[in-house]
Amino acid sequence: MKLASLSFADGAPIPEHYAFGKMDVKSRVELADNFNPQFTWSDVPEGVKSFALLCVDPDVPTVPDDVNVADRLVPADLPRTDFFHWVLVDLPARFRTLEEGHFSNGISARGKSGPQTHIAGVRQGINDYTGWFAADPDMSGDYYGYDGPCPPWNDARVHRYVFTLYALDVETLALPERFDGKDVQQAMDGHVLDSASWTGTFTLNPALAPVRIGPPAS
Repeated sequence: MKLASLSFADGAPIPEHYAFGKMDVKSRVELADNFNPQFTWSDVPEGVKSFALLCVDPDVPTVPDDVNVADRLVPADLPRTDFFHWVLVDLPARFRTLEEGHFSNGISARGKSGPQTHIAGVRQGINDYTGWFAADPDMSGDYYGYDGPCPPWNDARVHRYVFTLYALDVETLALPERFDGKDVQQAMDGHVLDSASWTGTFTLNPALAPVRIGPPAS
């Protein structure tokens, strides 16, 4: 199976249009457009009955002490863990495309609703912003579906975002009403016919991605 995207090249930086946060010259970070990227796939195996899509950042710091702290740096060699940005399941077997912005085209404080989507039968699980914002009274809630990159602005490591599409031999996965990425991984065990991945990178650290974030030169 092959996965492709018009939104960014495989292995290339993800445009901030698809991010949760973007660089800001004054506050370091501000909210971005948060559109889900576009994807298409082909060479689907015989017997497929549904698709699932997961987006995982495997570069999230395991120790939060230095995250977004002025005059501190999150070391590149700090142990890292997975952070789910998109959990999408029960896509019908006839699907070959996910359009840009079809599942996310902005940021919803306290998270987008779910698990049901505007497409009958298609479900989205909660992503890991649910836990990240749990202690924030203005942002806490269940974050369903896609919410894009927003890595620490002082991280010495460029983060990777791995979008993986799974072709499954079941029409619907056996999941609870409220489920996350790890639940999906467990439910897919033994049902994956094939998979394909597409990876983008993102950083909010100007030292790693020097870009003009102020007004253009006159």
